[in-house]
Amino acid sequence: MKITYNSPVVLSFALLATVIYFVNTFTANIFANLFVCPASMNFANPIDYIRLFTHPLGHANLQHLVGNMTYILLLGPILEEKYGSRNILIMILTTAFITGILNVLFLPTGLLGASGIVFMFIILVSFTNPQDGIPLTFVLILVLFLGQELLNAFSNDNISQFAHIIGGLVGSFYGFMLNRREKIIN
Repeated sequence: MKITYNSPVVLSFALLATVIYFVNTFTANIFANLFVCPASMNFANPIDYIRLFTHPLGHANLQHLVGNMTYILLLGPILEEKYGSRNILIMILTTAFITGILNVLFLPTGLLGASGIVFMFIILVSFTNPQDGIPLTFVLILVLFLGQELLNAFSNDNISQFAHIIGGLVGSFYGFMLNRREKIIN
């Protein structure tokens, strides 16, 4: 048996985030600034635009990295197989951009980590077996995960529940749109 690179976007994302974490760890975080979406954006600085997309690759500590990569590696290959590598990449970039730009516009804190993408995957996976109507798994996941995030939004824990909620909303959007398109094609 040979090991295959079965999910190129998801595996590349996870490997890149891991390499970035360890490079930052062993270089006293000299590159960390490239992987944090700033609290306020300098529209004249091209690096700030890049950070809107790169912040999911940065992680505060090993626990943060492992927690996010566990979900991404668990759910991502299922989603990449269902929706295709190109669509998964577009969804990851869209989630990063939307969470980044909304964070800059509405919150006074920086943003790093792939939690928005994790929540996008969590919501999106409930659409992998579409049938007519709204999947009950989607409703339950929405209530459990997003409900928990809304409740946790009032705690001061340095976790961006805002990014989680936005990621979940992006996953909902893609779940409905891609499965609707699939029904039209079939």
